Amino acid sequence: MRELENIFERLLPVIESALRLCTDDQGNIPKVGNNPKFSDTKVITLSLAAEFLSIDSENRLFSFLKESSFFKIQKIIDRSCYNRRKKQLVYYYKTVLDFLAEKIAPAEDVFIVDSFPIQICRFARAKRLKICKENFDTAPDYGYCAAQKNTYFGYKLHALCGISGVFKSLDLSKASIYDGHYLHDVKYNLSNCILLGDKAYLGENIQLDLFNSSGIRLYTPKKRNQTNFQQYPRIMRKLRKRIETVFSQLCDQFMIQRNYAKSFQGLISRIIAKIVAFTAAQYANKFFNNKAINYVKYAF
Repeated sequence: MRELENIFERLLPVIESALRLCTDDQGNIPKVGNNPKFSDTKVITLSLAAEFLSIDSENRLFSFLKESSFFKIQKIIDRSCYNRRKKQLVYYYKTVLDFLAEKIAPAEDVFIVDSFPIQICRFARAKRLKICKENFDTAPDYGYCAAQKNTYFGYKLHALCGISGVFKSLDLSKASIYDGHYLHDVKYNLSNCILLGDKAYLGENIQLDLFNSSGIRLYTPKKRNQTNFQQYPRIMRKLRKRIETVFSQLCDQFMIQRNYAKSFQGLISRIIAKIVAFTAAQYANKFFNNKAINYVKYAF
């Protein structure tokens, strides 16, 4: 319990700095009605602290908070209000992520792009599943994961990070969506840089579009039966392992593949909270601990 309180105290000033332009003096996003006593910045900070400690069950989290005199002084809200406000603040998690990424790695010109399966239920339960189906456009779908060589039901997380391992861009799509579609958004966020991808992003049309529109040079391995086949450079294979390591850390410590959400908005809030918590641990390593940023397990 004391560990949760310590992380909350250390992270709160960082989150307040990240949202300084979006919040009032009490740390609340301006809105109609009375300001809550447990501010919006504290809601975000509490969720990040819980995710870092692998407490992704709100029931378990609030069983801890009820025993904490520290959070009683903070005038902690009830569980249902916490859940509702956390989902409403999804956009501001992204603001925090952008702030932290800019502080940790402000000037990178080599990036890695990859996707990751988010399975929301076992394959056998997919046909009778009702969660996340409130809207057809955001409903889960069947997809195939080439790395794991299996078909799954859910979503696909598209991510872009620098060679430092810091996330720069994220998107969530149906599992059936082709990976190359994500690059149509990337060209509006990056320019004049090198982008490393796997065979899922292979295609001359994609490479030409990225280069002509934003000066992005996309390098992917080629298939052996392609004309002018060349071996993928060893240095690029080594650099690409960074995003695979980051995904493994999100699966292990932050349990990103475990799903307790009942709605699409809830699923998004859980995923973005885990990724921002990971980035906050990188921030702590660089500015608090003076050690390699990707040793996130003991960052706090």
